[in-house]
Amino acid sequence: MTHNTFGHLFRMTTWGESHGPALGCVVDGCPPGIALTEDDIQPWLDRRRPGQSRYTTQRREPDRVRILSGTYEGVTTGTPVSLMIENTDQRSKDYGDIADKFRPGHADYTYWAKYGLRDPRGGGRSSARETAARVAAGAVARKVIAAAGMEVRGAMVQMGARGIDPERWDWAQVAENPFFCPDGETAEAWAHDLDRIRKAGSSVGAVIEVRAMGVPAGLGAPVYGKLDSDLAAALMSINAVKGVEIGAGFASAALTGEENADEMRKGADGAPEFLANHAGGILGGISTGQEVVARFAVKPTSSILTPRRTLDRFGQETEIVTKGRHDPCVGIRAVPVGEAMLALVLADHLLRHRALGQGDGGRGWD
Repeated sequence: MTHNTFGHLFRMTTWGESHGPALGCVVDGCPPGIALTEDDIQPWLDRRRPGQSRYTTQRREPDRVRILSGTYEGVTTGTPVSLMIENTDQRSKDYGDIADKFRPGHADYTYWAKYGLRDPRGGGRSSARETAARVAAGAVARKVIAAAGMEVRGAMVQMGARGIDPERWDWAQVAENPFFCPDGETAEAWAHDLDRIRKAGSSVGAVIEVRAMGVPAGLGAPVYGKLDSDLAAALMSINAVKGVEIGAGFASAALTGEENADEMRKGADGAPEFLANHAGGILGGISTGQEVVARFAVKPTSSILTPRRTLDRFGQETEIVTKGRHDPCVGIRAVPVGEAMLALVLADHLLRHRALGQGDGGRGWD
């Protein structure tokens, strides 16, 4: 299996399976001299960790990270940073009854079609368990971009058909409910919705919004190195994601040219000031200096208790019920994963920008 690496100058390679002894990543290209300890990484993994509420899988994983290489006395050395997370609560027997069956909506059939075999224990590499390694790598990326004044945040803005009220957006609320929801009233409604869905043995999809603040103008390249195309690829690579939009996204198709244009004026400090941000902080593949804003849609969890028609690997028609521990809304824990992927893209583009000597408007990096 190839293509386990993401990025150009700041690169992440993930390894491991859902029910293997451990999983992790190697971060290559991290600059030297950045303060980094396991305590810097762990809080982000704790946000993604399963079993923290009745709305996520009850698999109990501590997700404790170990730094195996790339640091000395709490500082990065410039060599590859290797991170490992042990799996401690696998329950592979839950998958014994479906080892020969393809779960509808899951990657079982496509893995079988490509490789001629698959790991039925939680989906192996196709499992969202792999995203723990991404969050760990994203924690390293956060340290890199923070040194340049950038910060990444995310929130769940829609679950099923019910979206938040943007007028009630409050970042403080994200940490106050199990949905990473910035609208406290909607979070309460989601709790009732998901209790009903969970008890029925079903699942529901979601939309996640991620934002980056403090992004300087000039990151990205006009044609095949677009910041937004790399971001779209990063978010689309997350398990169960079926759609990505930047800024106004698909809604821009309903706008007029006058409405969509982000007008500019001279700011108090003489720098350009935008009057709107339909572009999501990116124009022509290059950052504008505004917030970078992206959203991605996560489909309902494929593993459900409702019987579904399917085929087995022998080509016979059959019926399947997926038992075990699964998220009724996988979009909840996708929030820290989306943040991590945005941080990884920004770290990569920041280093590419520096490598070309294009910091500070092409006058060289300070």
